[in-house]
Amino acid sequence: MVNLKTSPCPTICYRPIKPSDLEILEQIHADVFPIRYESEFFQNVVNGCDIVSWAAVDRSRPADQSDELIGFVTARISLAKETEVGPIADLLRYDPSKSDQTLVYILTLGVVEGYRNLGIASSLIREVIKYASSIPTCRAVYLHVISYNNPAIHLYKKKSFKCIRRLQGFYLINGQHYDSYLFVYYVNGGRSPCSPLELVSLLVSFMRYGMKSLTTRLRKSDDKALKWPKYKETRCLISSAQSKRGDCAECV
Repeated sequence: MVNLKTSPCPTICYRPIKPSDLEILEQIHADVFPIRYESEFFQNVVNGCDIVSWAAVDRSRPADQSDELIGFVTARISLAKETEVGPIADLLRYDPSKSDQTLVYILTLGVVEGYRNLGIASSLIREVIKYASSIPTCRAVYLHVISYNNPAIHLYKKKSFKCIRRLQGFYLINGQHYDSYLFVYYVNGGRSPCSPLELVSLLVSFMRYGMKSLTTRLRKSDDKALKWPKYKETRCLISSAQSKRGDCAECV
């Protein structure tokens, strides 16, 4: 088990993961995660085969340890239309006419025990978000968190990720199924569609403004029936109502 002691004044730096990190990377994954990863996964990470990655190192450690991993994050970029998680495209208002839209999926994120609660995981997440934001076609960073991992859930919420779905039995660990939460961080204009609550709110707003427009029309008709002096109406009631409805139609 990797359990390094924190330096008195750690100097944390970030760099890409490289082939020489293979052994320590495998060890930290074994210590941190209940899931066992195939050797092919680690080879792809250290050689940058379809996976991007960042390592955290402490330059204040002795010279022979100053470049040794104390934390890491691995991610993969994929086309939205080809993502293995079908609902993701729907949750991003995926436009089939824009076939180049992409997503960044965080595969693994970990920090050795002695260096936790120092903001390293947050910094690694920022590296992924910055990378995703630099890709014009990318619309979101997403990931899964096992349902009982409360520290990770708190971390992603703190970093403004949105928990948009609970997936029943997503993980199978030692013969037992566990749920996962799906978290998404939108970039470059990516955004989720309206939630059911938002749709109800929009419907209520639409009905309210529709009734207001109808009431105004009836009042105008009554005024005409009473033969008030004629005047030129300068405001179009229908356009006004449409404008107000348009202001309410955008979901956050």
